[in-house]
Order: sequence, then C-alpha cells, then structure tokens
Amino acid sequence: MDISVVIPLYNEEESLKELHAWIKKVMDNHAFTYEVLFIDDGSTDESWEVIKDLAALYPEVHGYKFSKNYGKTAALQTGFNETKGRVVITMDADLQDSPDEIPELYRMITEERYDLVSGWKQKRYDPLSKTLPTKLFNATTRYIHDIHLHDMNCGLKAYDSKVTKNILIYGEMHRYIPVVAKWSGFSKIGEKVVHHQARKYGRTKFGLERFFNGFLDLLSITFVNKFGKVMDNRSK
Repeated sequence: MDISVVIPLYNEEESLKELHAWIKKVMDNHAFTYEVLFIDDGSTDESWEVIKDLAALYPEVHGYKFSKNYGKTAALQTGFNETKGRVVITMDADLQDSPDEIPELYRMITEERYDLVSGWKQKRYDPLSKTLPTKLFNATTRYIHDIHLHDMNCGLKAYDSKVTKNILIYGEMHRYIPVVAKWSGFSKIGEKVVHHQARKYGRTKFGLERFFNGFLDLLSITFVNKFGKVMDNRSK
C-alpha cells in the first residue's frame, strides 16, 4: 500500500464526508493505493455515526473510537500502530489541511528520502489565541532541540512508515514528534509550505490548558532525554 492517512478528530461531524471525498479524489487521480484511518477521540456529536457510514460504503475507510477524550497524541499513536502504508500522512479533520498536498509530500518521502516532512503554514487563519502559543512553542523547541522547522505542530505531516512504527508518543507529545523522531535516529527532517484554509465548520478545540500541558511535556521530555544521555555516558 502506498499511503495511510491518519485523521484524529473530536466532534467534526460536519466535515468528515467532505474530507473523505476530497482525499478520495486526490488518491484516485494519482492512482495511489491507500487507506484512511479516522480516530474518533471520544466525540459527543455524530462523528462516529458518519465514520461508520463511510466505512460501510468505502473499503479504504477504517474507524477507531475512544470511549472518552484522551487527546490528539493518543489518537495519533493508535493510528500509527494500525497503518499499513509505505508513507503515513497525518492531517486534521476540520478541512484546514488540504489533501491536495499529499502527492508532493509522498514524493518527498519516497524520492528525496526524507524520514519526516512537516507542513509549514506561512499564512494562517487561526485566532490569535492559537497562533501566539504556536509561535512560542516553535521558537522554544527550535532553540532547545536544534530542529529548524517553522511550524513544528502543523497537523499535516508525512512520514516514512519506519518512523511511525518506531516511535512512541504520549501526553501532549504530538507537538514534538519531530523531536522524538530525531531522538530515535531519524534525522532527515524537512518541511514544505502548505496551504492553510479557514475553518469551515465548528470552532477550534484548542484551549489554554493544552498550551500549558504541552509546555510541561516539552520540559519533561527534554529532561528525560538529557538525563538518559548522562546515564548512558556514566555506564560506559
């Protein structure tokens, strides 16, 4: 299989059919073999019913549902565990990420041999309450971990499957997947400018509590990594 598309979601019932149709159009136009994995992170709307309807109609669609809201990291890890494609694409379910980016992301992984390619939304349509924390995260992470990506937390990413099968993420670590990948030996990390669309349905699920949780996770994983290196050096 060429591509696995992993889509974590929470209360996105309005966008799912439109998103799947868009993905299907892109995949069919490029003759990709693919699967779409919708990971329902405990939605309280009709998202799961929509996913079940799509799965009944389209064999490439697979759905996974959590009993409660565990967060984006848990949803992504579940998707990573289940993928079968050579290249794994992650994107958000709110139609702000464009499936039209998939063919070039796939090419960068398969032809340019990147381990991971992160999207870079140069022009964003998010509220200030989301863009300012994102800029702070990106600047802090670049400084601490020496990974030169403009948009570390962009939901639209492409991975060689060997990356997604060999990393483990938890807490709010979806924000720092490039960091985790680098620690795991996958050092060819690049980025691609991608189109960011204004939200069409609903509202953002981002909250300040996740900003603080994410920052605490950054501190904790930095400590664990540096502590681990110290212990390794002492044991030699």
